[in-house]
Amino acid sequence: MPCPSKPMSLSIIIPTLNEAAYLPRLLEHLRDSVQASQDLEIIVADGGSTDGTPELALRHGARLVRCARRGRAPQMNAGAARASGAVLYFLHADTLPPKHFVPLIQKAVAEGFIAGCFRLRFDSNHWWLRLLAWFTRLPLTALRFGDQSLFVTRQAFLHCGGFREDLHLLEDQDLVRRLKARGPFRLLPHAVITSHRKYRSNGFFRLQGIYFLLYFLYRIGMPPDGLARLYQRLIRKEQSGPLPVEPDPLRKP
Repeated sequence: MPCPSKPMSLSIIIPTLNEAAYLPRLLEHLRDSVQASQDLEIIVADGGSTDGTPELALRHGARLVRCARRGRAPQMNAGAARASGAVLYFLHADTLPPKHFVPLIQKAVAEGFIAGCFRLRFDSNHWWLRLLAWFTRLPLTALRFGDQSLFVTRQAFLHCGGFREDLHLLEDQDLVRRLKARGPFRLLPHAVITSHRKYRSNGFFRLQGIYFLLYFLYRIGMPPDGLARLYQRLIRKEQSGPLPVEPDPLRKP
C-alpha cells in the first residue's frame, strides 16, 4: 500500500506597521491552533514599526523580516522571498484564522487548488457588518480582499510575479485576479475573524462608501498614486487599542 503524501509545508506571512496592540493576540492564537507536528513557520514582515512590534514578534517566536520598503505589497513580497514553505499564507495582524486552518489549507492544495481564502466575520455583531460578512460566502472575485487572508502555492505566487508593489491598496484584488486566471481558486466554507477598527473610526456606512468609491476608481483605471492620495485624504486615523472580541466568535461557522 503506498504511503500517503506528506502535507505541504506552510509559511504564514504577516505584514506589520505598528501592530503592537494586535500582533500578540494573533501570534498566541496561531500557537494555540497549530500542532507541533505541523510543518509551519511564522514570518512577521515589518515596515519600520516604532511601537515595539518587532520585539513582540521575536518574543513570541516569529521570524522577523525587516523590510527596506514600507507598504503592504512590498512587505508581503519580502516575507515571501524569505519563506521556506511550499504554501504561502498571507494574514493581517488584526485577523484570526479558524482553529484548524492549517489542515484546511493543506487539503485544498492537495485537491488541486493553487490559491484560496476564507469567508469573513467581524469582531462585532453590528447588523451592517454581519451583512457585509455574509456576502463573502459568494464566489465572486469582486468580494475577495486581504482581510479574508490568502493562501497560494509558492509556485503559483512566483509565476504570477507576486504582489504589484506599485499598488498602495487593492494589491490583494489584483493578485487574486491574476491567480484565478492561472488556476482554480478555493473559497473555504470557514471564517476568519477580523477587527472592525476602521469601521469604528470612520463610521460603518461612510467607510463602506469610501471602499465602493475606491474600488470603482480602481476598476476604471485610476492610477495607483491617485488612489493612494484619495485614500489618505478620506480615511480617518484608527482609534488606538484593540477592540474586545465578542463572545465565542471562533465557534461560529
